[in-house]
Amino acid sequence: MERGTKDKHGRMRDNGQARRTSRNPFPTATGILLLFLFLLASCHYRRPDLTDARLTQEARDSLECLHLHHYTRGTNLQVLADSVQLEWLPVKGSYDILQRGDRVVVAEIAIHPADSIDTVWVKLAHSQEIQGWLRECDMMSSFVPVDSISQAIHLFSDTHAQYFLLVLATFTGVWMFRLARRKQIRMVFLNDIDSLYPLLLCLLMAFCATLYESMQLFAPDTWQHFYFNPTLSPLHVPPVLAAFLIGMWLFIVVLLAALDDLFRQLSFTAAIAYLLGLVSCCIFCYVLFIFTTRIYIGYVLLAGMAWLFARRLRLSLRHPHYRCGRCGYKLDRKGTCPHCGALNE
Repeated sequence: MERGTKDKHGRMRDNGQARRTSRNPFPTATGILLLFLFLLASCHYRRPDLTDARLTQEARDSLECLHLHHYTRGTNLQVLADSVQLEWLPVKGSYDILQRGDRVVVAEIAIHPADSIDTVWVKLAHSQEIQGWLRECDMMSSFVPVDSISQAIHLFSDTHAQYFLLVLATFTGVWMFRLARRKQIRMVFLNDIDSLYPLLLCLLMAFCATLYESMQLFAPDTWQHFYFNPTLSPLHVPPVLAAFLIGMWLFIVVLLAALDDLFRQLSFTAAIAYLLGLVSCCIFCYVLFIFTTRIYIGYVLLAGMAWLFARRLRLSLRHPHYRCGRCGYKLDRKGTCPHCGALNE
């Protein structure tokens, strides 16, 4: 049986009252900066405990290698460059050639103190017949871990991809901006919908981009270890990396909430247009904070964006907001719901 009864005009009258919504305030910009400084204070992986008597010497060597180089014997890699030469040491001038997409496994790691370019050499094996050595620096630039998370990290870290995303987001954003100025469509920051989720989504993207670039600047070993040993869990990782992963999970949750609000308030066509503009804003925030954090301006911009969100939140809390007692649609005032026609008192 449906909730509510029909009045004399045939409109649905809800038996209950409209439900007033409430939102929790977001931390201030000062709190965010203090949290950020705290996270940077301890942003490295702990050194493994090698004093355990139950560890074999081989296990100790493997853990030590993992801590120092972030990979160890048995790590699987994929060729990223067009071709790679594996040298047959100690035979000079003999090579095996690997092509793009070939997969290898780390078979051995050796130290050559006399090498002026890189003292660390790595033996990679493609098959029993095709294997050889190359410098660690060449391996880092020519190979990517086979894990899908690592490959996604490499894709979004690539400078060419960042420039492409920036151009795409700028072109789409300008087009959406011109339409929004004419009041033809809705767009985040301009002619926005009655929801804080889109702005919070952009703030989370800026926060994660700032943390990512900060790790690149202040704790590159931490990010490199995560790159070779990725995880989606914020547990058992340094605090700054845990904050990054939590931010990414929150981004997904807020995105789902934003989509729910978006398709409730707008028609399908208008919602798709708004979503296109929102994606452009998120991409623009990602690229902007990646580049500005390198020159430390990104921290000021992040604080300003957090202040903007806090201001929008305070303004939103000053005005009463209700939800329809029948369908849950947001209402500015009590009365007839424009979505389902129920009368809320």
